[in-house]
Amino acid sequence: MYLKKWREEGAGRDPNALADADQTFKSFAKLAADLPNSDLSTISRAFTHFLALANAAESHHRSRLIRDSITKQQIMGGDPKNEAGALSSKRDSCGGALPHLINELNIDPKKVWETLSTQTVELVLTAHPTEVNRRTLLDKHKKIQEVLTKADEKRASGPMSPYNKALLDNALHREITSIWQSDEVSRIKPTVQSEAEKGTLVIESVLWEAVPSFLRKLDATMKSTLGGKDMGLPLDSAPIKFATWMGGDRDGNPNVTANVTREVCLTNRAKAARLFGADVTSLSAVLSITNCSDELRARVSSDAREPYREFLKPIIDKLKRTQSWAEDGLSRLQNKEGSKSAYEHSQSAGDIYLSSAELMDDLMLVFTSLCETGNAVEADGILTDIIRNVSAFGLTLVPLDIRQESDRHEEALDCITRHLGLGSYAQWDEETKLSWLQRELSSNRPLVRPGEWNENKNIFVPTAIETLEAFQMISEQHEESLGAYVISQATSASDVLAVLLLQRDAGVKKPLRVVPLFETLDDLKGAAATMECLFNISAYKGSIGGKQEVMIGYSDSAKDAGRLAASWAQYETQEELAQVAAKHNIDLAFFHGKGGTVGRGGNPATFDAILAHGPNTINAKFRVTEQGEMINQNFGFKDRAERTMNIYTAAVVSEHHTHRPTPTPEWRDMMATLSRISCDAYRDIVREDKRFVPYFRSATPEQEFAELKIGSRPAKRKASGGVESLRAIPWIFAWTQTRLNLPTWLGVGEAIREVLDGPDADKLRSMYSEWTSFSTTVDLVEMVLAKSEPSIAAHYDTMLVHEEDAVSLGKHVRKIHANTESTILDLTGHTMLGEDNAVLQRQLQVRNPYVDCLNILQAETLLRLRNCNDTEEEKILKDALLTTITGIANGMGNTG
Repeated sequence: MYLKKWREEGAGRDPNALADADQTFKSFAKLAADLPNSDLSTISRAFTHFLALANAAESHHRSRLIRDSITKQQIMGGDPKNEAGALSSKRDSCGGALPHLINELNIDPKKVWETLSTQTVELVLTAHPTEVNRRTLLDKHKKIQEVLTKADEKRASGPMSPYNKALLDNALHREITSIWQSDEVSRIKPTVQSEAEKGTLVIESVLWEAVPSFLRKLDATMKSTLGGKDMGLPLDSAPIKFATWMGGDRDGNPNVTANVTREVCLTNRAKAARLFGADVTSLSAVLSITNCSDELRARVSSDAREPYREFLKPIIDKLKRTQSWAEDGLSRLQNKEGSKSAYEHSQSAGDIYLSSAELMDDLMLVFTSLCETGNAVEADGILTDIIRNVSAFGLTLVPLDIRQESDRHEEALDCITRHLGLGSYAQWDEETKLSWLQRELSSNRPLVRPGEWNENKNIFVPTAIETLEAFQMISEQHEESLGAYVISQATSASDVLAVLLLQRDAGVKKPLRVVPLFETLDDLKGAAATMECLFNISAYKGSIGGKQEVMIGYSDSAKDAGRLAASWAQYETQEELAQVAAKHNIDLAFFHGKGGTVGRGGNPATFDAILAHGPNTINAKFRVTEQGEMINQNFGFKDRAERTMNIYTAAVVSEHHTHRPTPTPEWRDMMATLSRISCDAYRDIVREDKRFVPYFRSATPEQEFAELKIGSRPAKRKASGGVESLRAIPWIFAWTQTRLNLPTWLGVGEAIREVLDGPDADKLRSMYSEWTSFSTTVDLVEMVLAKSEPSIAAHYDTMLVHEEDAVSLGKHVRKIHANTESTILDLTGHTMLGEDNAVLQRQLQVRNPYVDCLNILQAETLLRLRNCNDTEEEKILKDALLTTITGIANGMGNTG
């Protein structure tokens, strides 16, 4: 193969070999240039499907290794430190982490039990970055993994018969043939509702079974490791919970309206009622037991021969009515029979479950009765799993967060103050805003009547009306349906008070907790002062019940200042906020807005990433986004989902009980220096260099993203503007496609090199070897550099960049990349990038030649597409482009 040969020839860096490699590369590029458009598409499909199948095989292999490890423990009688053998004994598993805490760190088992019993990891599912593979194809990949698992099981039981082998081979053949003959291109842009539907599908198909299965294994591990049956996981504990943004995230997405959120809430309630109804029906089939407690007996007829079945029947009926209620309300909304009135009509109909506590009380009565009558073994069966799912999911399936930009709240209040003749809220200074907001919050008078905004559309602009309608919608929902109200682009205390006031004015009975999201470098640096101001306002402090949640934006801060400066700002901000909260006796929880990619705060080593957080910033509470494509990677299969939950649980309990060095004053000074230099170097290119935006738009597929039907929201918050208006996801997406990965490393090399060449070089090396938070950041940059391929980016420039200034910038950026690579090797002492990561090296060796081909095909496709005037040929080229985007994302492991 051309590109495999190219890599082999170029590996030694010998000048003659490099010349041969360059000629090999050009030969393949010439071959691509000679292909007709239809062949470009077909060949791109072949490479894309190959990489998708490779991903499926790798995912299966990881799951198999986990299963084999646990099976080996069980066969060998279990690890002496992990007798249950229910979970792996790896360090990032509870089966390994708990023995480590007790036996090596000498932590009291009772304290570990208390932490596990009360800690919470909440995983918030979001739609973006969008999974580029169609759901149809993902389902087929899942079936392939199921076939591979069946093959493993049959081989484990002995030699496979020719007949069984043929059955499995034919099953694989059928799925792969079906994949090839299916359309891999999304023809219709998804709606918000369809995105939410896909997002909750993972709960129905995987998590509904995986969550109680994992908690059962955690319970067994706790009992065996911590000291007996009384040290298991309490039945009312929920160490893993889920929430979602899908259907509630209106930040820059005009498609998320009040009615859309109503629809998603009702859809989720209908699903939850259906799932619980099916489970309770299965429970009834099992519980044919005739004796029960006096308390349960009092709830059924005196002559009931099967009291549990008689007791459960009205519960099943009530769940069916709950499902019908939600579906009826949904139908009314979709048929446009009103919005609020339709919802209220449904809510008042019949005897239904609205609160999870109602269902939990009924189930706990059954559980207690079974235990009191000597049937604890029955109570520990399917009933325990149902109870755990009530704690994890509830009758809303997943609580829905609302997110909106601070500017939209300011706009709504500005319309209100002008409507009331008070002047323009938007033009008031911060002191005036705070004074008015506090005064209104202490008053009971309504600012506007519901719907009053529709009577004065000269003042109330459409976007302000939609914002006010959203708050009206919030007031209608049951308190369990919604989670947090997240304010994006939060910069000041008035941004938070504005949302409190708008909730109060809409008549929200139990206001959503208000979570400011600090995103840019300046906002992060000002976050502590903002929260200090809020905590000093008695009306605000009295309204939060001693608890505060703050969201840290990893994506936009990195886009604003570069990865290194953003990382240090995030670390310091969390430290400062923790100190402010402690000063005011506030229980602070952080919500981490991370993506899957390193450029957006992600880290494939989740366990190490959590332990790298600053001391006293997690405190056994960890809330984090699980975004788009990562949902399928982390939760698409039961084994993988259990592994992901296991890692998070082990990391949070380990972080709580593990002492880690805090940065010394010297390290802090060093980080301040590195942060300043790296931020300046990053912004000199991205913000100050006038060549950058034209270069970015011509050298990457960024311009074409708007044509792709893979997500419901626009790529930009605003239609105009440059990089600053572009969302972090397409920003990362574009550079990932060309394999330059610029946002992750730009500025890092310049900062580290300046220190290494100065008198503090030894201090920097000590900081790398002794401080996990810093070494984790450097190691992630090294990993991204290993996955980068500047020669591929250079090919995009050759094909697509024509302005002389932009061409020179491309060469300059690649020179910075080379310098950064040598600087990172100098600091780490490595001879090659990622040399201590054998798995990464193997992945790159296998994948890169195929991704190289797709990059060459993509560059050729972009060239033709940008010069195409034929409508029919343009359609073929757009299909080819989307196919290459999907393939490169499959090869790199992510989009944005």
